[in-house]
Amino acid sequence: QVQLVESGGGLVQPGGSLRLSCAASGFTLAYYAIGWFRQAPGKEREGVSCISSSDGSTYYADSVKGRFTISRDNAKNTVYLQMSSLKPEDTAVYYCNAPGHDFWGQGTQVTVST
Repeated sequence: QVQLVESGGGLVQPGGSLRLSCAASGFTLAYYAIGWFRQAPGKEREGVSCISSSDGSTYYADSVKGRFTISRDNAKNTVYLQMSSLKPEDTAVYYCNAPGHDFWGQGTQVTVST
């Protein structure tokens, strides 16, 4: 079964950090660009970051630039999103997917709150 499974979410205080993982099964993740997306309650899903399959080039939304870092470990068939200096507005369900494909998983909840 081809799927991506997100993990690593949780409850964290403002200013804290989390590392999300996006593990692929049923396909070789190295051949795909992978993006992280998030959806907050009552809002549309938005793109957060993306990493290419070829040269590892990265993209970040302005709202997370300088705070989030995307990386990939092709040997582990996994993409990571290191999130630092978290803000309450980062609260959302985070998903990963290969742009143009339908590999959406269940997502992982990130809650930033005191």
